[in-house]
Amino acid sequence: MGYTLTMTARRADATAVVRTRSWRLFRGVLAMVAFALPVVLLGLAVRQQFGPLIRADDAASRAATGFSVRHGLVPMLTVIQVAFLPVFVYLVATAVAIWVWKAKKLRGRALWAFVTMMVGWGIGGISKLIAQRARPVVDGPVPHAEGYSFPSGHTLNITLAAGVMVFLLWPLLTTAWRRVAVVLAIVVPVMVGLDRLFVGAHFPSDILAGHILGLGIMFASWIGFIGKTASISSPGPSHPA
Repeated sequence: MGYTLTMTARRADATAVVRTRSWRLFRGVLAMVAFALPVVLLGLAVRQQFGPLIRADDAASRAATGFSVRHGLVPMLTVIQVAFLPVFVYLVATAVAIWVWKAKKLRGRALWAFVTMMVGWGIGGISKLIAQRARPVVDGPVPHAEGYSFPSGHTLNITLAAGVMVFLLWPLLTTAWRRVAVVLAIVVPVMVGLDRLFVGAHFPSDILAGHILGLGIMFASWIGFIGKTASISSPGPSHPA
């Protein structure tokens, strides 16, 4: 009798876990669809050469690049461009994830962070191949960026990495440092996005798509695979809100 009750309880627990995980995954998919939709619409407009968008992008790119050249900003912008290459961003972010894994024993949180960033990096590369948008053609002595333009890889990856770092480190930070982390996670991606525009490497729509897609991947991954947990010392992340 006791064995039967134990097995019944275990089956009930397993069913509850499956339902919870399925619901989280469903919510994650919904979140990704919500973020991906504007990116897809922008991508379609780019592929179809939608006149108003193309003209606005061209005008903004030429104006921003002209401003950079006239004011001697290109060397500084080039340094920012190199410093925030995705490979460098992810080397630093991976080192932080390893530290959280080894030193703080938050293995689930660290693994989630690393996998999310690597998947996001891959999604960005695939998106470029699908859109196949040429880089801006601008006047002046600015560095020429290789590859396709939509979405901005720099912007997508720094937005994703910065957000993931906030989620990763949240239970380890004091209230004051949490505020600093959130501010940095906003300011740094915006700065990198502006750098991509003013150095002539991307159109505004590329940068906007990068921000949206980076945020979408981060939140969809969090909602779909982690969700809320009660304890900050558990192997899974606690909710940062």
